[in-house]
Amino acid sequence: MLLKSDWDMISKATLQLEEYIQKENYKGYDPYDALRSPVFRLPFLKNSSHARFFAQQLVKRFPINLRPVLGIQKGTSPVTLALSIQAYSNNIFLFPEEKIKYEEKINKLIQQLEKLISPGFSGACWGYEFDWESRYAKIPAYGPTVVATGFVTNALFNLYRATGNKKALELCVSSTRFILNNLNRTYDEANQNFCFSYSPFDHEMVFNASMKGARTLAQVYSVTKDEPLKTEAQKAVAYVMNHQNENGSWIYSKRKTGGWIDNYHTGYVLDCLDEYGKCTGDKSFQAHLEKGFSFYKNNFFTEEGIPKFYDRKTYPVDCTAAGQSLLTLTRFGETEKAGKVAVWMIKNMQAEKGYFYFRKHRNYTDKTSFMRWSNAWMFVGLTELGRKMKK
Repeated sequence: MLLKSDWDMISKATLQLEEYIQKENYKGYDPYDALRSPVFRLPFLKNSSHARFFAQQLVKRFPINLRPVLGIQKGTSPVTLALSIQAYSNNIFLFPEEKIKYEEKINKLIQQLEKLISPGFSGACWGYEFDWESRYAKIPAYGPTVVATGFVTNALFNLYRATGNKKALELCVSSTRFILNNLNRTYDEANQNFCFSYSPFDHEMVFNASMKGARTLAQVYSVTKDEPLKTEAQKAVAYVMNHQNENGSWIYSKRKTGGWIDNYHTGYVLDCLDEYGKCTGDKSFQAHLEKGFSFYKNNFFTEEGIPKFYDRKTYPVDCTAAGQSLLTLTRFGETEKAGKVAVWMIKNMQAEKGYFYFRKHRNYTDKTSFMRWSNAWMFVGLTELGRKMKK
C-alpha cells in the first residue's frame, strides 16, 4: 500500500516536471531526430535510405547524446504540445483555483498546433518535426501520421470533454476527414473490416496506429452522431480484434519484423478500444477488452512497480512505456499499481532538474532528456494519476 509520503512525492515530481517543460518552452530532442542534422542535407546522405536509417538508429541507441555534436537543434513536436494540453486539462480539475491560468496556456498551445497542421490534406493532421526513415516508409518532416494525429485529437477531445472548448472539437471533427480520406486501407479478405495505414505514404498494418484512427472517429461520433463515423470505426476495431492473440495480447504489426509484444503499444490498443466502446455504446468487443487488459496488467509490471518494456523482458525501462502505463492502469481502476509505477520512476529515473531520463538499461542509464518521448508522456501520465487520486 502506498503511503501519504508517496503521494506527496508524486505531486512534487509532477510540479517539477511541469516547470521544466515550461522552462524549455516545450522544445526538446527526440529519439528519432537524427535526420535534423545538417549533415543529412548533403547530397549523398540526403538520398541514401540505408545511411539515413542507420544513422537514425545509431543516434537513438548511442549511450551518449550525439545531437549537439551533429548540430541537431531542439524541435517543437505537435505531440508534446498536445500531451501538455491534456495534462493542463487534468490540472484544471486538480487546481480549479488556477483554471484561468491553465486555460490561457491551453489556448496558446492550440494556436501553435494550428500552425503545425500538415498542409494539403482533407482535414487537420499532424506529423513529427523530423524526417523519418524506416524500412518500409519514408515520411518527411511534419508529414502526417495517424499516430501523431491520434495523440493530438485525443488530447483535444479530452479538453473538449472537460471544458467545452469549441476549437478543440472543431479540430477533431476536421481530423476525421484526414482519417477517412487520406489514409490507405488494407481489407480482410473475408469481410469489409480494414486496417488504416500508418500514414498516407505507406500501406503498413500497425494495429495500435489503426486503433488511434478508430478512436478519433468514435470520439467525434459521440458528439455529432454522424453514423458513418461509427460504422467505419467499428470495421477498423473489428480488424484489430480479429488479430488478438489467444492470450489477450497483440503483436505490433502484420509485418514479419513486427511480431513483438510491448507495453506501450498494448496500452494504446486498450485505451483506444475502451474509448471506442464508451463513445459508441458498442459492447461487442468487451470480451476482447477484458482479456487484453488481464494480459496487460499481469505481464508488464514487476512486483516493485517497474513497467516492463516487453511481456517477457523488463529492460530497457522506458519513459513512454511508463507514462502510458499510468494512463492505462488508471483508466481501468488500477490506481494503486499505477502509483507504484510512478514512485519507482521518480526514484530511479527523474533528474534533479525535473526531467525524466530516456531509458534505464540493465547495466546503464541513458540520461538524455527527450521532450516528447519522456517528459510529455510522464507529464500527462502523472497528472492523470493525480486526477484519479483526487476522485
